Amino acid sequence: MLTNPRSTEEDYGLDMTLRPRRLSEYQGQDKIKENLKILMEAAKKRKEPIEHVLLCGAAGLGKTTLAYIIAQEMGTGIKTTSGPVIERVGDLGSILTNLSDGDILFIDEAHRLNKLVEEVLYPAMEDFKLDIVIGKGPSARTLQLTLPRFTLIAATTRPGLISSPLRSRFGITFRLDFYQLQDIKKIIQRSAELLRIVAEPAGIDDIARSSRFTPRVANRLLKRVRDYAQVKGEGRINAEITKEAFRMLEIDVLGLEPIDRQILKVIIEKFAGGPVGLQTLAAATNEEENTLEELYEPFLMQLGLLSRTPRGRQVTKTAYEHLRLKYPESAQEKLL
Repeated sequence: MLTNPRSTEEDYGLDMTLRPRRLSEYQGQDKIKENLKILMEAAKKRKEPIEHVLLCGAAGLGKTTLAYIIAQEMGTGIKTTSGPVIERVGDLGSILTNLSDGDILFIDEAHRLNKLVEEVLYPAMEDFKLDIVIGKGPSARTLQLTLPRFTLIAATTRPGLISSPLRSRFGITFRLDFYQLQDIKKIIQRSAELLRIVAEPAGIDDIARSSRFTPRVANRLLKRVRDYAQVKGEGRINAEITKEAFRMLEIDVLGLEPIDRQILKVIIEKFAGGPVGLQTLAAATNEEENTLEELYEPFLMQLGLLSRTPRGRQVTKTAYEHLRLKYPESAQEKLL
């Protein structure tokens, strides 16, 4: 799925090339940037590491980028890992004991941390202490190690799954929202310049409108349109080339791919527009419940094409209009 905001191996090299290095280069999320500036400047004046930070938001919005920017602005090292990778307490202990004073530990997908690992994190975050149990049974003893003063930056797409004890130990929480169209245009323009792509404003505008308001998707679409322009055109991205590329990729003007349109059509054709439960919808579309809930629904709801009601998912009038289907009068009564 081209507009899937989750990171792929292909995105890794692209992200490293296009990732902003400084807060001044980071487009959008203005409120978060203002708060981060104050947080970092205050920490520098006290000559202390910044407080632990929790970053929430959908995939591809720049949580990892922000973590690297904070490390760059603070002039510290950064070690990265993810929740599923830290399987045992010993794995976390190895990571923590190899940090230096002021370093940043970035944990992606923090909601997938093992509960036993979480419990070891509590004293590490609060007191910079690591308790290690040596041996088993009656002869077991506890060894306490002093850790360097570090900053934990955790990122999650599902903040509701972060346990309350862990959440309470973060000094500040930032929630990243989908980007404004103007900010996405600036991101695409900057990426085009870094990749040495000639892109006209009209072409940039079309890519931005189909980007799901997500930087990672915008950069991925820019690459695909560049490929099309080099093969089918003269290497220049304009409105005509962009529309032709999207037509071939089956991406419409709102950034919907075939699976997005299928979800909406299934609800309309099989369930009379809804409401329909998540489990039933997953079975009807042959998709996992988590995939529907985390990957497809947020964007469809952001566009106003899908709504969640106490009785289930329901397609809106806007979705009927976008799919060029007649909106039944009885559907209005369901929304009331």
